[in-house]
Amino acid sequence: MTSLVKKINTKKADSLKIDANLVLIVGISLVAISGILSINPIMPNIANSFNIPPQKIGLVMTIFLMPTTVGTLVFGALADRIGTKKILIPSLLLFGVGGILCAFANNFRSLLEWRFLTGIGAASLESLELTLISDLYSGKMLTSAMGFNAAIIGVAATIYPLIGGFLGELSWRYPFLLSVLAFPVALLISQKLKVASKQKNTQNLNLGTYLKTTCDNIKNPQVFGLLFTVFSLFVIELGSFYTYIPIYAGTQLGASGAEIGIIICCQSIAFSFAASQLGFLATKLSEKNLIISGFLLCGLSLVLMPTIHNTWLLIIPCIIFGVSAALALPTLQAMLAGIAPEGYRAGFMALNVTVQSLGRALGPLLAGLAYGVWGIQGVFYASAVLTIITVVVFGSLLTSKKTRAVKQLEL
Repeated sequence: MTSLVKKINTKKADSLKIDANLVLIVGISLVAISGILSINPIMPNIANSFNIPPQKIGLVMTIFLMPTTVGTLVFGALADRIGTKKILIPSLLLFGVGGILCAFANNFRSLLEWRFLTGIGAASLESLELTLISDLYSGKMLTSAMGFNAAIIGVAATIYPLIGGFLGELSWRYPFLLSVLAFPVALLISQKLKVASKQKNTQNLNLGTYLKTTCDNIKNPQVFGLLFTVFSLFVIELGSFYTYIPIYAGTQLGASGAEIGIIICCQSIAFSFAASQLGFLATKLSEKNLIISGFLLCGLSLVLMPTIHNTWLLIIPCIIFGVSAALALPTLQAMLAGIAPEGYRAGFMALNVTVQSLGRALGPLLAGLAYGVWGIQGVFYASAVLTIITVVVFGSLLTSKKTRAVKQLEL
């Protein structure tokens, strides 16, 4: 009887409790992604309004993402030194102000300038919300919380483009005003969010030494293995899926824009559902096996994609792809947070976001090179090979034993 009660209590302890803290953190995620997902549908509207050629309109996104690529690690270091909320709240306020200024831009140059300002506000948001989750949870519950956060992002990835497109029909300026959501989130975080205080020795660290120590940890085989796996995932996702699935569906299968949109939405829905079940799956499989399973499913979906000759059947590998990303990405984030040394967690999450940005940037470029050499089918097959390489690298660098401690600064 005693053992049964103990087993029930353990099961309750492992279940994720969705409290006010987690809801606020998810709110940060929803603010952060609004700057991309709600703006994508109105790019043609902006180009028409300012008479901008198609080859230049991409600057609206590039200029927004530049601060994330460059400044994320610095913001993570500052968060570890002076406290997460002291970086997070000003970032949210800057994001909100930047979005409002974008909505009132009177020429393309000023729009880009205000987008850069908004990007500075957004630069720390993703890494800090992951840091907050990893500060609140550990073990299987950390994986479950990362999965819950990813599931909400997946839902938003389906809804935000619809909202942005609808508002864009009224005026291209209106979707930028969604940034005002950052203000109530900042207010609630300042008053309600409970976070752990920073260690005294972390606060006294020299910023240059901190950054050097954080970057030195990339040499740790397990850290490198996790970051390489994150990089591969985003190379494949942005290169093969988001860039070449629409091209394949449109040119090879004759799919319309609406049909392609439905296909992409199916991937997002599958991602959200699978991510919402990650807490349960984490009780059945280890984090390492979840990631490997995700990449094997990813490889399967990539092999299937060029064999499909019917538009609607393309939904099947896209659903598999969504499930694979849901198994891999939140679990990778949880593992990286789990091995981060005390006082360096925000820096590690910033490394994660920086590597993601690098994968996003290089994915379409590498997929384009594969397309030039082997054609569109070669894009998918080359990415499938990358999934196998990633599984081998990941499996060899991360042992099944307890993760070894990474380097910490001796003070």
